Amino acid sequence: MPAPVTILLVEDDAVIRRSVTMALERYGYRVTAAADGLTGLELFREGRHDLLLLDVMLPGLDGIGLCRRIRETSVDPVLMMSARGDVLDVVSGLEAGADDYVVKPVDTAVLVARIRSLLRRATFTPAPGPAAGPVADRPGLSDQPDPPDRSGRPGRDRHARLVFGDLVIDTGGLEVFRAGEPVALAPTELRLLLEFAANPGIVLDRQTLLRDVWDYGWDGDSRVVDLCVQRLRKKIGAERIETVRGFGYKLRR
Repeated sequence: MPAPVTILLVEDDAVIRRSVTMALERYGYRVTAAADGLTGLELFREGRHDLLLLDVMLPGLDGIGLCRRIRETSVDPVLMMSARGDVLDVVSGLEAGADDYVVKPVDTAVLVARIRSLLRRATFTPAPGPAAGPVADRPGLSDQPDPPDRSGRPGRDRHARLVFGDLVIDTGGLEVFRAGEPVALAPTELRLLLEFAANPGIVLDRQTLLRDVWDYGWDGDSRVVDLCVQRLRKKIGAERIETVRGFGYKLRR
């Protein structure tokens, strides 16, 4: 049997902490809970968790600060919880590196749906692209195989590498390099980049990205898309993703 998914819940309200823990455990998740940000940071450093569920308003170290500390060393999925849903809370959480957010009180079914969506993003394998002609005729694909690694073994199949200027995306190994240096992307950032790379030069609107990247089956908050694009630009180059005002975004070829 596969090991149960482990969630680190950091919530200072004892009633909410207990009810969320019980609800998630009914769905088969294993929950580790903390009542403040510093304790949550200690638990994060001590063990491995598949997903982190953080309240914004926490004593000591708030959820925004905790998310930033987590992002210093980890790309694990982070879901923020805001009691008010204020724009400032939402924007601050997403800018700190959170993948998504929910507003309390949140329905258990909605919370579990968001958790499942984040976990799918963290573990997905991209579908192989359709067969096409020679590599040199296929936009974005490298016409050279990867160089051998330090052990002398040959590199990966060249068809798994998408090249956009100094940006290289290894779709097989789910790795990204910029000017030869590895780029650490959170699961949502990586999936967003792969979505752009699969449609180079094509404008993708926010609702399409919410559906295909965030797995939203309903209208979501487009700020999630905008803030994730902003974070992605900082890592791969602001000029690589172009804003088409009134429509959406596109990856420059």
